[in-house]
Amino acid sequence: MFVDYTKMNGLKNDFIVFEGAIQISSETVASLCDRKTGIGADGVLVVTKINPGQVQMEYWNADGSTAEMCGNGLRCAARFAVDNQIASPGEFVVQTPVGPLKVVCGDNSNDDIEVQVGRVEVEPAPVMLHGFSFYKARVGNPHAITIVKDTDTAPVKSIGPRVEKDSTFPHKTNVEFVEIVDSGQLKLRVWERGVGETLACGTGMVASAVVSSVIKKTQLPIEIEVEGGTAKVWVDDDGFARLLGPVETTETGKVKI
Repeated sequence: MFVDYTKMNGLKNDFIVFEGAIQISSETVASLCDRKTGIGADGVLVVTKINPGQVQMEYWNADGSTAEMCGNGLRCAARFAVDNQIASPGEFVVQTPVGPLKVVCGDNSNDDIEVQVGRVEVEPAPVMLHGFSFYKARVGNPHAITIVKDTDTAPVKSIGPRVEKDSTFPHKTNVEFVEIVDSGQLKLRVWERGVGETLACGTGMVASAVVSSVIKKTQLPIEIEVEGGTAKVWVDDDGFARLLGPVETTETGKVKI
């Protein structure tokens, strides 16, 4: 069966997006995301209208595994929903595996998109893993965050996969390497669970922002620079971390699933 797809990215964290309801296998996801033989992406999103003013987002990592949450994917899902008349511009709710989350998306494709990513839970004491001190956090999905002097020289590709699969994390984990520029700015590189190093990770950005504020190194709101661009993170009055940043649509087409 051939279906329409849209290729989108949030801060260069890229996704293949389908309008639901459709059935898609983990094997198909991995094949589609392969950058040598498929379309190529960090993951797959399926966006489905479930009732007026409310949509559902499903997400798979590039290796075909499912994930509890994807912050940049949520921003792409919001843009896709408005562009395809699944939802009206403004604030609406997206149902995710971690529950309903509010998004704000205008009708101008150049506008930044604001989303609730989730409540960030931080374990107070760091753990030593492979020679580095990591803070454990959850934003629906798991994160391990370490503070480094320079993200350019951080051992993302060597330590990232080892921490991802460490026995401390029974379902694996995302791994963030954070450089504190000053009290209002972070730089970040990410080793994403089930994907590898990505140019951005929305849940990793909010987890890193909250961890750095909890350990009294920074303040919220904060600007976070990743290799794919810059976004803003803060915590709203309901205790949800929010992420504001750009989304791009880069191609459309049809593909067999």
